[in-house]
Amino acid sequence: METETLAAVQEVDFSMLALFLRATFTVKLVMLILIFASIWSWGIIIQKFINYRIARRDSETFDRAFWSGDPLDELFDRLGPEPSGAAERIFAAGMVEWRRSHRSDGNLIAGAQARIDRSMDVAINRESEKLNNGLTFLATVGAIAPFVGLFGTVWGIKNAFEEIAIQQNTNLAVVAPGIAEALVATALGLLAAIPAVIFYNKLSTDSDRIISGFDSFADEFATILSRQLDS
Repeated sequence: METETLAAVQEVDFSMLALFLRATFTVKLVMLILIFASIWSWGIIIQKFINYRIARRDSETFDRAFWSGDPLDELFDRLGPEPSGAAERIFAAGMVEWRRSHRSDGNLIAGAQARIDRSMDVAINRESEKLNNGLTFLATVGAIAPFVGLFGTVWGIKNAFEEIAIQQNTNLAVVAPGIAEALVATALGLLAAIPAVIFYNKLSTDSDRIISGFDSFADEFATILSRQLDS
């Protein structure tokens, strides 16, 4: 009897595709949601690594130009009011407000320093939103994917026990396929959640460092403009 049961189990296809096709509609839906979440998460992860690398490279290039000793007006004229790099856009926001704060006679309008600082803060917040866009999805996947997978597992095991009750048979050949299908949902949940959590922490740290660099540059630039205002 035991030999017949083992033979029956061995005849069952336990490949991922077969387990998916044998699963109920609810479990299939859970699996598809988790697979989509995993693929989307990896897309965000790859895109963020590319974006952060470009942001760091552009910042380094701009820093060399900014501290080269050339007049800031000439640097701004070369870049224009809408440059491509994040650090350049922050600089441009400050310079645009700096020029707008001058009267036709060359004197400055009162409150120029506060307006320049506010303009650069707005530009930094805009760049921060771009850098952090998509990280919320990673955090959400990392938090709820295991529970979604667990729901699929519970539902699948429920169906497996219902099948046992219907067939009035508790041998391994009846129980094993249903439980295997159910456990796949939990595995997919973990497969989606673990990379999402790891890279969310990594990318959040990288984003904070880049934004901190923007803040430091804005402070240094504001200090330079403040000296010119005071003089």
